[in-house]
Amino acid sequence: MNQTINDLKSRRSIRKFKDKQISDEDLNIILETGTYAPTARGAQSPKIIVIQNPETIKELSAWNRSFFPVEMPEDMDPFYGAKTLIIVLADSEIPTFVEDGSSVLTVLVNAAHAIGVGSCWIHRARDEFSSKKGKELLRKWGIPETYEGVGHVVLGYPDMETPEPIPRKEDYILRID
Repeated sequence: MNQTINDLKSRRSIRKFKDKQISDEDLNIILETGTYAPTARGAQSPKIIVIQNPETIKELSAWNRSFFPVEMPEDMDPFYGAKTLIIVLADSEIPTFVEDGSSVLTVLVNAAHAIGVGSCWIHRARDEFSSKKGKELLRKWGIPETYEGVGHVVLGYPDMETPEPIPRKEDYILRID
């Protein structure tokens, strides 16, 4: 089977990581690949924010947890102890900003898998960056307030077996003649 097809079919969300930072080489490959994600009209509206400072990740983890729709235990880490956090934002003035940001997130997780780095796409970025604190962070980072959160990706070396895929649903594909 073609390696790209195999990678796309075998990638799984990883929720347990080794207590080790990913290499700069691996991170740079993942990030550069993310910049090649398709975007509408080639507009490249997303921004990729990379955070590796443990204290910042811990703070952002607690913030993310606060937006969970049901109460999460204080010790629950929505970033699963990953040493690298990526936040994808996109310019809401572009009509396809959600699709563009989602495309970047998809490419990031697949690029990570292709080189042996585990990843998990984490939600609630839109809630975070539409809040007062989110707008303050955008200003602090020099990003226009028109940018909205699309999602997070956590990265690390897997400390677990790759989960088996669940069976694909029967009516996933509908062919119309």
